[in-house]
Amino acid sequence: MKMIPYSRQTIEQDDIDAVVNVLRSDFLTQGPKIEEFENSIKNYCQSSYAVAVSNGTAALHLALLALSIGKDDIVWTSPISFVASSNCVLYCGARVGFVDCDPVTGNIDVAKLEVRLAQCSKLGMLPKLLIVVHYTGRVSDIEKINNLSKKYGFLILEDAAHALGANYRDGSKVGNCQYSDFTMFSFHPVKSITTGEGGVLTTNNNDLAQKIKILRSHGISRDKNFMKDLNQGRWYYEQQLLGYNYRLTDIQAALGISQMTKLDNFIKLRRDLADRYQDLLSKLPLKLPLSDNNSAWHLYVLQVDSKKISKREVFDHMVASGIGVNVHYIPIHTQPYYLEIGFKIGDFPVSESFYNDSISIPLFPTLSFEQQDYVVKKLKEVLVE
Repeated sequence: MKMIPYSRQTIEQDDIDAVVNVLRSDFLTQGPKIEEFENSIKNYCQSSYAVAVSNGTAALHLALLALSIGKDDIVWTSPISFVASSNCVLYCGARVGFVDCDPVTGNIDVAKLEVRLAQCSKLGMLPKLLIVVHYTGRVSDIEKINNLSKKYGFLILEDAAHALGANYRDGSKVGNCQYSDFTMFSFHPVKSITTGEGGVLTTNNNDLAQKIKILRSHGISRDKNFMKDLNQGRWYYEQQLLGYNYRLTDIQAALGISQMTKLDNFIKLRRDLADRYQDLLSKLPLKLPLSDNNSAWHLYVLQVDSKKISKREVFDHMVASGIGVNVHYIPIHTQPYYLEIGFKIGDFPVSESFYNDSISIPLFPTLSFEQQDYVVKKLKEVLVE
């Protein structure tokens, strides 16, 4: 059987046609497809604003800048995430901290968060911002986190790189920002939809949205509402802020617009495959992720019993069998760079234990039942036979 990746994009002829149409148009970048794509995200999530940028990391960085995160500010996030979730804090000169994860979901443990907030409140060291990661597409307990933010006065950024298409408990879409100041989505090829590379920030705050639009394009504005000098001609522009070249192209936006028409079907297929894994793997000596019809199921992460078999043994067997398993993620605080700036192995033991046992197995919309059965067969070989 051909190598089965842990995830992959789904690109069809209408996606290709949408890109080709832009390639034949007058605008390859900074054209009308950007706003059209932003509107598709805004309307889907039911947020007031959506601003597209070059990638998810850029979106995180710009969100922090728009929220005026800077030197000596404190920002907390989860150790179980890609390094971008905390690197963005360091880009701004702020201090990053972590809250240990829930041993079952991998999301921030809200009980631990509450205890730490109470402790830091007494010390005058509360975070200005909490970056809440919706790990694997499973929504964190954002309602409780939002209540804590009102009590302790911190801002919330939802890192929903895994969670486009996921739902809150009330059935509304992640990204409507009812619980946060910003929500970030990523469009890397393995995410819910893809633009190749790309990201979006949703918000309900007009000032924040406008600031992101300026920051993504070198801090430059042609909007008269922002200009200091209104007596110049149509050529005139002003740099208002120190911004970045974090723009998305019309080529990418066109692909995103086409992909958005398929998002609900992609999520349904992921959920159906996850349900099927739950049945097929139920009798194996594994800890399976909790069933969750609200999750976007970006990843299917199972946990082996490391007392009986090493993750390395399972991982190597699967790769040798042509199955592209992966691990999500190495706890950020254990990375060499983070150890050099003061974090230590053992700082967040639940996250470290979660990593030690976790393996991501293939899950993507076009994964066939035959391929899925083969994945299960190979897991049985190494775990039971």
